[in-house]
Amino acid sequence: MAAGDRKYFSKQLVALLVGATLCSYFGSVPVSYGQANTSAQDIGKKIPEGAKLLLSANELVYNRDADLVSAVGGVQINYAGYKMVAQKVEYNQKTGRMMALGNVELVSPDGNRIYADNLDVTDNFADGFLNSLRIETSDNTRIVAESGQRVGGTMMILNKGVYTACLPCAEDPKRAPFWQVKAKRVIQNGVTHTIRLESARFELLGYPIAFLPFIEVPDNTVKRKSGFLFPTMSLSQNLGFGLSIPYYYVISPSMDATVTTTGYTAQGFLVEGEFRQRFENGTHILRVAGIDQAKPDNFSSGTSDAEASRRGMVASKAEFRINPRWTFGWDVMVQSDNNFSKTYKLRDFTATDRTNQIYLTGLGKRNYFDMRAFYFDVQDADRTNTAEKQQAIVYPSLDYHYVAPQPLAGGELSADVNLTNISRTHDDFLTTVDGFDRFRGLKGQTSRLTAELQWKRTYVTPTGLVITPLLAARGDAFALNMDSPVNANGVPYAGNYLDDNSATRSMFTAGLELRYPILMTTDNSTHILEPIAQIYARPDEQLAGRLPNEDAQSFVFDATSLFDRDKFSGYDRVEGGTRANVGIQYTGTFDSGYKLHGIFGQSYQIAGQNSFATDDLVNVGADSGLETDRSDYVGLGGVETPYGVSVAASYRLDEKDFEFRRGDLTTAYQNDTFQTQVTYTHLSAQPAYGFAEDNDEIQTSSKVKFKDYWSIFGGIAWDLNNDVLSRRTLGLSYEDECTIFTIAYTDTRDSDDESASDWTIGARLTFRTLGDIKIGTNTLE
Repeated sequence: MAAGDRKYFSKQLVALLVGATLCSYFGSVPVSYGQANTSAQDIGKKIPEGAKLLLSANELVYNRDADLVSAVGGVQINYAGYKMVAQKVEYNQKTGRMMALGNVELVSPDGNRIYADNLDVTDNFADGFLNSLRIETSDNTRIVAESGQRVGGTMMILNKGVYTACLPCAEDPKRAPFWQVKAKRVIQNGVTHTIRLESARFELLGYPIAFLPFIEVPDNTVKRKSGFLFPTMSLSQNLGFGLSIPYYYVISPSMDATVTTTGYTAQGFLVEGEFRQRFENGTHILRVAGIDQAKPDNFSSGTSDAEASRRGMVASKAEFRINPRWTFGWDVMVQSDNNFSKTYKLRDFTATDRTNQIYLTGLGKRNYFDMRAFYFDVQDADRTNTAEKQQAIVYPSLDYHYVAPQPLAGGELSADVNLTNISRTHDDFLTTVDGFDRFRGLKGQTSRLTAELQWKRTYVTPTGLVITPLLAARGDAFALNMDSPVNANGVPYAGNYLDDNSATRSMFTAGLELRYPILMTTDNSTHILEPIAQIYARPDEQLAGRLPNEDAQSFVFDATSLFDRDKFSGYDRVEGGTRANVGIQYTGTFDSGYKLHGIFGQSYQIAGQNSFATDDLVNVGADSGLETDRSDYVGLGGVETPYGVSVAASYRLDEKDFEFRRGDLTTAYQNDTFQTQVTYTHLSAQPAYGFAEDNDEIQTSSKVKFKDYWSIFGGIAWDLNNDVLSRRTLGLSYEDECTIFTIAYTDTRDSDDESASDWTIGARLTFRTLGDIKIGTNTLE
């Protein structure tokens, strides 16, 4: 063969590869999100210049009389990542057609494979035929067709096509997959970038369950395309059966929207809209929803759900990157009443406590800045909206943390600044519990500025003793414009509340921590035993209990907070007096697979006033285990075994008689077919802190896998004190490589507020690459 002929033949083989690749590409499975629009020219551009073509065949023949170039016998072609094998490849210069014959297999660089008995295309790839076509994509989706035809360079038509994302059965490959879609014709349009399945029949386990005249979806060259999405169904006690039909609309390359209409058998039509826009430096999402309730009396009388007729909400969420270090954004929601979003289970808005905020954050190598303003929505059935009106409005709260780049006297110097400015329109007064009043918030406005410097350095002695001295200085300034605390009966607060317009306080701390890790090893285990001792010398807390307490109300003393320098959860209270914390922690690992860990210790008020024994407006330290000179004992521990069994416990024991005051115990087991977990939680009564009775609860959940891909799961939450099952769940699920199906029944009961009790049925059916069919909120497991 002449050199010029070989060069011409090589070009035609390259063209043949690209043409076959296009056939594979346009016949691939439709999905909603692809990479980019692709054409023959684009594929050609992706092939690097100078790429070498490797051709292997038993015989290479050039018939000058017939103008036919042929590679015969075991043909293998490699070019720029494309691989093709066939029994014979030939190009007819007279007709301008190229053919690959006999067990044709083409593999593209992205892993997609096309199989055919033969492939026949024109040299410009505008028209062509394929017989006995099978396509396998890199994500394990498959299309099989009796024949395929490429028309006009823009359209691919497959006859009698079958599509599935399920793998063939390993034991019986001829068995029908779990699900598949059969169509008389599958038409891929390269202009509109859509795939149309005509006379489509959806089959499950080989049995037809749905017939449609046609289905049209975007092909895998499309990132986004307008159209209807899979419907969602729901079923609940107060709303009835609901069917949601979403429509997705592409506005521009940077904007899109989804409009969803839901029809409820009990309440009418709910309309939701979500508008999304992407900018160069951020995103914005706007959501709206509304309904005119048909049967408000379905809800419990006297609730906001029952008394509201026309209900709706508007929400906006955005985040923008000002530069690599600074971020600005917001997340806000306004609704017609205080329970609309929760009642209708609007996505992302179902929580009882909803936080609206606007923020500015900055993150550097050694510093951090965060400024936020908050408004808190409380979603409940209270028609007077009392709980929400009692919430503080925060504008703003600022936190700044800084670590000096250079050591000071060999140690680390850091600074923290906090600014909080809040107001409240209603007193947040908790009804007297066993004669104790708790003022969680006062009507009016207050501001606080806190600044603290800390220095610490760590020394390690030759014997392994770790010594860490610490010095800290803190100052607080308050601006007070709040009403004096008075309970519901007009009785003033019994404590010594500071009824001034301003106040200042300071705190200086000198601390020392000693740790002595002891490493012990045996032939089959390793153990680390570490005694820890701390002492913090401080003056008494100034104005203890005389100032508003907004951010230090939540308080739990346990092993995780034993070694904290200041055990209060916020800045409004500061721990004073001289205190020592003593404990020991242990970690053990065994070659057999067992693992052990634990912490045990106690805290001591050595001198000065005990801040936790000082009453404040919320009685935050009452019955906490720290109100005495010798604290309760606290600890935690756990065991992990190589057999799937684990036990973890956290506990607080009375310092006098070791009575169990607070804690939980969790036992779990897991193997290939069964998993379960049981948690017991106990909280002793803290009347002054708002808990008049003991609180004991058992929560359990289990899942059993049976018959390959099937599982049954369930769980309960049992309020032992009221002898009420506060939550029950039971469900069934199926999951394999192409299908997920889950259905569950959930019953929740609130013994304090029966209007909040409700049952729901939730289900999800997912066909991989096709979409989801849902019933309920999909919070099933």
